[in-house]
Amino acid sequence: MKKILFHKMQGAGNDFVVIDHDPQLDYAALARKVCDRHMGIGADGLIILDRSSTCDQRMRIFNADGSEAEMCGNGARCLAVYVVNKFALVPEVFTVETKAGILHASVNGDIASVQLSDPQNYRPNIEIKVAGQKLTGHFINTGVPHVVVFVQGLQEMDVDGLGRLIRQHSLFAPKGTNVNFVEKVRDGVVAVRTYERGVEAETLACGTGSVAAALVGYLHSSGKLAPQQGAVIRVATKSGEVLDVTFDLDVLDKDRPVITNVWLKGSGKLICKGEYYL
Repeated sequence: MKKILFHKMQGAGNDFVVIDHDPQLDYAALARKVCDRHMGIGADGLIILDRSSTCDQRMRIFNADGSEAEMCGNGARCLAVYVVNKFALVPEVFTVETKAGILHASVNGDIASVQLSDPQNYRPNIEIKVAGQKLTGHFINTGVPHVVVFVQGLQEMDVDGLGRLIRQHSLFAPKGTNVNFVEKVRDGVVAVRTYERGVEAETLACGTGSVAAALVGYLHSSGKLAPQQGAVIRVATKSGEVLDVTFDLDVLDKDRPVITNVWLKGSGKLICKGEYYL
């Protein structure tokens, strides 16, 4: 058996097994094993800390089904805390290479802030025909693809059932999409429940999904769009933790929003560490 040193961490209830890079490992196969909640450690994903030729660190993340994700906001915060605890000297703001681009991170105790890549491919007001009904979805890529669906009665939603159908809908082929059901709580605050692609179930939180909920929620609640620096939206996740999303908004001709400087702030906590035998 091969012994693998691991840390298990969670951010807003999104849990991960974190290991250092080992070229001998098949990460996709390992993710399926360690993330199994009965036969493994149990997690939503596997995070690998690796060296980078362009940044201070490199992050790779594999979903529980073995697929490699481009990014993960909650995972990035967990990795940031792991990096600060692992190395004696870490810049106050350090860079992390991901498949979705370079992110910046800073850590204060077990609270981390990560700057995500600028969102892309915003497509509002998409008609989705599913389960005998017509829904309106708003697509945005916040590092990974997300659809936001505004609802009333969030706690009564069949997130797994309806989320699975939207995630696999032909409108979002071939890669599919994460699905976020979002309800406005009050001005500046939204609640979200997310069906995660790759986990293929609802999770307690999704960092990039929380960012998608915040950005689309802001765009649809502010009336006529106007440039804004340091806009803040708070996102209540299923786990109970409230995440802070800040961003800058510019507006081009024909009211086209351009969002930059997106930061996600929340916890990255160590649950346990140990040895896994492969």
